[in-house]
Amino acid sequence: MPEKISTDVKMDTTALTQTEDYMSASFRKVAIGSDHGGAYLKEEVKKFLQLQGFEVTDFGGDPEVSTDYPDVAFKLAEAVSRGEFLFGVLLCGTGIGISIAANKVKGIRAALCFTSTHARLARAHNNANILVLGGRTTGREVALDIVRAFIEEKFEGGRHARRIGKILEYEFNKRDSIQDQ
Repeated sequence: MPEKISTDVKMDTTALTQTEDYMSASFRKVAIGSDHGGAYLKEEVKKFLQLQGFEVTDFGGDPEVSTDYPDVAFKLAEAVSRGEFLFGVLLCGTGIGISIAANKVKGIRAALCFTSTHARLARAHNNANILVLGGRTTGREVALDIVRAFIEEKFEGGRHARRIGKILEYEFNKRDSIQDQ
């Protein structure tokens, strides 16, 4: 049975066409944010990104002040979704809560990564636009390797673009977006 694709979907199609790696992009603005559990590692990641030539905007996160991760996640993810930033990085204690919150924002593909392999595949296959790390579960060197892999990898497109397209179609136009097989 052929898949049904509606034609009235309004969505950001850059997810299907962006194949350059973040390192070679001319637009170099990046968003970063955390709750209190990810604040220390956030500062290390921020420094690393700045050394790579990115202009980094910090959406908050102080280790001494309890912060509700959904507040930071929604604010940062909305800005990434609007195209104000090339990509985002979010951190909380484990990365789980903040990634769940970020993925509630339309157009966001936040990927919680534990290794550089996860980060490469999140970009290559899922065209992730927000990298998520656990501030209490990921060491500094591993975190920086993950960030490096994320920014250097390119989205492969092809069959992966088709799959991302299905996710976006469902997200932006849930009715009739997926037909029973």
